[in-house]
Amino acid sequence: MRELLFVLDSLTSLIVGAFVLRLLLQWVRTDFRQPLARAVLLVTNPLVLPLRRLLPPVGRIDTAAVVAVVAVQALRHALLAALALGAMPSVGTLLLGSVLSLVDTILLLYIGLLLVWVVLSWVSPSGPHPMAGLIGQLIRPLLRPFQRALPTLGALDLSPLFLMLTLQVLRMLLGRLVA
Repeated sequence: MRELLFVLDSLTSLIVGAFVLRLLLQWVRTDFRQPLARAVLLVTNPLVLPLRRLLPPVGRIDTAAVVAVVAVQALRHALLAALALGAMPSVGTLLLGSVLSLVDTILLLYIGLLLVWVVLSWVSPSGPHPMAGLIGQLIRPLLRPFQRALPTLGALDLSPLFLMLTLQVLRMLLGRLVA
């Protein structure tokens, strides 16, 4: 049973991650012709496009994509809780658990993106990797405050390290809320 829960948790995490990534890519106004961005659209469009007919955007916020993220996360949370506990959680518990899990997913996604971005900056000395631009678009808004606050050490930029530490501390604090 633990193996089934692990596989299901992993697969549903990837799906939720795709929906979160869609929101983040829209937030930074990325070019959706980029291959990864196109793949995210292909995975998420079957749910988002029908919702768009019902839920118009509010300013820059794609309401349909936000509802899709919350719905997919709530479904994931309910499915995993039902399998692990043998019963469905209450609506309040389901919503709170879904929101906290969604925040954790966002933090974890940013940690992963930051790691990939740093590694790409090391292994691509001849020129920027195509993925580095897209990932850079996503993480630069979070890096800017650290870059402004930290002194420069020549070519060494410590802002990714401090951002990584901050994201990890936020995940630890979030874990205390859940426990």
